[in-house]
Amino acid sequence: MSSPEDLPTTGREWHLVSRPEGFPAPENFALREGPVAAPGEGEILVRNLHLSVDPYMRGRMNDVKSYVPPFQLDEPMTGGAVGIVVASEAEGFAPGDHVLHDLGWREFATLKARYATKVSPELAPLSSYLGVLGMPGLTAYAGLLEVASFRKGDAVFVSGAAGAVGSEVGQIARLKGASRVIGSAGSDEKVRLLMEEYGFDAAFNYKSGSVAGQLKEAAPNGIDVYFDNVGGDHLEAAISALNVHGRVAVCGMIAQYNATEPPPAPRNLALVIGKRLRLQGLLVMDHADLMPKFFEEVSAWIRSGELKYRETVVEGVEYAADAFLGLLKGENTGKMIVTLGD
Repeated sequence: MSSPEDLPTTGREWHLVSRPEGFPAPENFALREGPVAAPGEGEILVRNLHLSVDPYMRGRMNDVKSYVPPFQLDEPMTGGAVGIVVASEAEGFAPGDHVLHDLGWREFATLKARYATKVSPELAPLSSYLGVLGMPGLTAYAGLLEVASFRKGDAVFVSGAAGAVGSEVGQIARLKGASRVIGSAGSDEKVRLLMEEYGFDAAFNYKSGSVAGQLKEAAPNGIDVYFDNVGGDHLEAAISALNVHGRVAVCGMIAQYNATEPPPAPRNLALVIGKRLRLQGLLVMDHADLMPKFFEEVSAWIRSGELKYRETVVEGVEYAADAFLGLLKGENTGKMIVTLGD
């Protein structure tokens, strides 16, 4: 237990100061000094080491009712974080323990211990608990295996395939016996990564031509599963390419997160009827029961080298907003992490 005089009393935290219209801009955010409370009964004080920025956070910047409440203006934003306990008033937690929690976007966090999960730097690098072994990883695992009802022999198409979720979807599909794994990404470099490192059978740069045309060439016999991170023209192309009884796990639609006009696509939804397609939305919070199985299986693949992952690391809490904006522009390969130091 640290003595009270040793504990921090202030720390830097990111606030949303105005709601973006269209693409967010730096002036929508402010890094401010805020008070840090000593832990009360049942609480821990954590110094954050790694922060997560994720596409879903863009939706929380709009003042609309959704599955998760919007960020409040002039209040600290939240998000996944891994940190080290510096003071504890909670049984089972001691200074020096590493924890995963949801009070990111700041240097220090005081929270109820029941909202924190202990993690081990011996089992995996701490930042991986925000990505490949964290919320994005479980999203990939649950979305492919449960929501899209993946079966051995399925041909799978993943959009945004070089991101934290997409890259894991493709590799899990391959490891589970997909007949063909196809991915789209936004640069030739990312396409090479999908093919050479992640083991995709085919991949294309969606900026190089028609998504529908490139998908048809990559999957001449059609696809059985589409894991959607993009929406728009990707979803339209997938609907055309899906075989009868195909399944779509709709995880994200980053193509329209910053749109100010309704998207023109997909324009071929009538095909859902004749092909008897199933399109199902995906929220990772519905699949927490899979966490033990997910962690056991995926951590084993990581240790064996069968499943690979990348992180794009931005150093310094002062660059968290820049990292988030870069994520929305596709500047990351794999999980975007903001690291605050050891």
